[in-house]
Amino acid sequence: MSKVYRFLVLLLIVSVVVVGCAKATPTPAPKPAEKATVAPTKAAEKPTEAPKPTPTKAPEKPKAPSEFHGAWPYKVPPEGHYNTYVPNAISLGIYWDVMQMPGAMYLWAKDEWVPLMYTSWEFVPDKDLFVVHLRKGAKWSDGSDFTAKDVVTTFDVGRLFKWTVFKYVDTVKAVDDYTVEFHMHTPSTVVQRYVLKERVRPASTYGEFAKKVQDLMAAGKGPGSDEWKALQKEVTDFRPDALVASGPYMIDPDSITEAQLTLVKNEKSWAAKQVNFDKLVIFNGETPTVTPLVLAGDIDYATHGFPPATEKQFIEQGIRIARPPIYSGPAIYFNHDIYPLNKTEFRQAVAYAINRDENGTVSLGESGKAVKYMVGFSDTLVPIWLSQDQIAKLNTYEYNPKKAEELLTGLGFKRGDDGVWVDDKGKKLEFELTFPAEYADWSAAGQNAAEQLTKFGIKITPRGVQFQQHPTEIRQGKFQMAIRHWGSSTNPHPHFAYQGVLFRYNYVGSTEGKGMNFPMKQMVDGKEVDLEQLIVDAAKGLDENAQKENVAKVAYVFNKLLPVVPLWERYGNNPVNEKERVTGWPPDDHYLLKNSAYGDNFVIIALLQGMLKPIEK
Repeated sequence: MSKVYRFLVLLLIVSVVVVGCAKATPTPAPKPAEKATVAPTKAAEKPTEAPKPTPTKAPEKPKAPSEFHGAWPYKVPPEGHYNTYVPNAISLGIYWDVMQMPGAMYLWAKDEWVPLMYTSWEFVPDKDLFVVHLRKGAKWSDGSDFTAKDVVTTFDVGRLFKWTVFKYVDTVKAVDDYTVEFHMHTPSTVVQRYVLKERVRPASTYGEFAKKVQDLMAAGKGPGSDEWKALQKEVTDFRPDALVASGPYMIDPDSITEAQLTLVKNEKSWAAKQVNFDKLVIFNGETPTVTPLVLAGDIDYATHGFPPATEKQFIEQGIRIARPPIYSGPAIYFNHDIYPLNKTEFRQAVAYAINRDENGTVSLGESGKAVKYMVGFSDTLVPIWLSQDQIAKLNTYEYNPKKAEELLTGLGFKRGDDGVWVDDKGKKLEFELTFPAEYADWSAAGQNAAEQLTKFGIKITPRGVQFQQHPTEIRQGKFQMAIRHWGSSTNPHPHFAYQGVLFRYNYVGSTEGKGMNFPMKQMVDGKEVDLEQLIVDAAKGLDENAQKENVAKVAYVFNKLLPVVPLWERYGNNPVNEKERVTGWPPDDHYLLKNSAYGDNFVIIALLQGMLKPIEK
């Protein structure tokens, strides 16, 4: 049977069944017709569209950490280290203040202090005390509490390194966990500055050494004893594993390279919530290294001394130049073990033979202003400390080669046939003048001074020395003539200007050698003067007005003897990048810009107070 035939038979059977079933069902009566409801006429609807998929938002990128970019030279480990009592520590200059904070920072224009690790302090004259009260609840980055033990440790270890504060203070005592007394054997207003500005070190790092100092002092084995010298060497050789921080930032050791390092947020610091940047990136290097980074927009702020041509480039690129006072500048140092560098008349002749206006302009343009009064501290401070009669007695050593000739002739010196001066012993006046090679402004000052003196007949060979090695060589006495600083860029009292030069770079304060070896007992106007004692006395007492007479005496002696010859006073030519990462910079007429760039730096205070903020992008 074919498939078609079978299909037709099956279809016939189904039809019969369906018809039979239909007949068996009765048909219901029809309902009355309902009134039709007429729907309003409307345009034919479009077919329903499939729902559009809800757009999925791309996950937001995490916000990049905010960064402030600065610059300061440092040495990488192992030469660079974390022992902040000795050279080559990675303490980063002005940025040290955001890691191991001082007790307070000073507002130079307002004569006011900004409390940091100390919240208050006072002199107690009837007990010869200076008392500090510590910030309660502060912690170090290693989790230890900040207490009086840290302060006592800081200063007791400082005794090993001839800290000048101990020319006024004899004991440092913890009264309780948050109060420390400094007893003054010689009361002085500068004790406040020495104490408040010192960065406090942690007892967790140095406490063991402080205890040894205390034990030696109790046994009567102080400076000069073999035990003291051995401990001094032990601390000098000590290399901590980290720089434990009290401030809002700390070094990330894994970030240290030859090019840069990073300071990350120290969340344990009481000041962590006051600052607005997650990181500080500090680029390594002196002026030649830093300059292209500034021009590329990689650095927000730098304190380096930039040559006039470089400064012009910055300005053309729209980079602001801040000019805070420095209260200091370059000077010519002399090794007083060498004849005739140890003769006052020779040094006076050098002062007359150099055109300081030219030297300053060549070195730093409008930021290098020739020194006028030649007293060892800033010309701007002279009218504050000296009367007009006292100022009138000063020799300003205006450029006068003829006067320089008279002084050398008076010593029995003569010009040779080649134009070079010969001393009274028949030896040519030929010397080497060193300077920090990477300091563009000081290098220029040294080169120009060498040219001027050579032209005058004192043959000078200029030589640059690696900038971190140079101060060590001076303190060790390994030089003939050198360019180092005069004045004080960190403290406003004239005492600090003299201490920084005649103590630190001399046998008085150097622990590395005799330094310039300038004798501090000298004959002036037929009388012997003890210059070391005069400098100490210049800060004696708690009345600054009463100190002025002693300051004037030191100024007069310095002006007569010229242990170093100041060249020019530096004003900052600090590039400030206001466009890349940072906003909130104080304007040029702001009181913070009266602070020295190297003491109570205006940028550091602005960071700590939350004035500087990231640019929102």
